[in-house]
This record gives sequence, C-alpha cells and structure tokens, in this order.
Amino acid sequence: QLQASGGGPVQTGGSLRLSCAGAKRTSWRYVTGWFRQAPGKEREFVAAISWSDGTRDYADSVEGRFAISRDSAKNTVYLQMNSLKPEDTAVYYCATDGTLIRSSWSNPTQYDNWGQGTQVTVSS
Repeated sequence: QLQASGGGPVQTGGSLRLSCAGAKRTSWRYVTGWFRQAPGKEREFVAAISWSDGTRDYADSVEGRFAISRDSAKNTVYLQMNSLKPEDTAVYYCATDGTLIRSSWSNPTQYDNWGQGTQVTVSS
C-alpha cells in the first residue's frame, strides 16, 4: 500500500518534499514514478526512479527544479520540489510497477500500484 504525503500550500519560489512510503522492490525493473493532475487536466508524468540502479527521468517542466530519490532501507521515495511555480499546483501521486522498461516510465497507464495523492498548492 503506497502512501503519499508532504503536500500543502506554498508560495512561489518555495520548496516542498513529498514522500511515497510503502514502495517495495519486487523485481529488477521495479520503478517508482511521481505523477500530478491539475483540475480539468490529464494526469502527467513528473519523475521516476529505478530501484535497481537509481536511474532517474524527469519531465521537461520540472527538470532542474525537482529531484527524485529513494531510501531502500525505508522503502520510501522522495520528490524534492524547489523553485515552485503556480503551474505546479496539482494533486501529486506516486505509483510503482515491477515490469516497465524505461521508455514506459512516463506513461501512467502502465503502472499497476498507486498511492492516494497529496495536494500541492502554489500561490503567486
């Protein structure tokens, strides 16, 4: 059971760190992804990390501002979000899957295990 937390209100330029607890490596292709969904918009990819070698991918919109990391001992994945913008406002979800190749990491329909989401609101 994935549990996302750490969201909340923040001003433009501020930072938040999201946590996704309950990730448990089940295969060498195990990956955890962060996605977000703003009202009226489709769910979009934010970042993903491989549990086998730590490879990371980011959406262009967050590259250089967000950082994804994992703590194997705690079965937790983090998303450090810096220089937040109002357009980052969304519900953020974490998801895991044990079968994906890297080219599929950004596709939310490919993940089979989802957390409940945490709201991030960035005010201008």
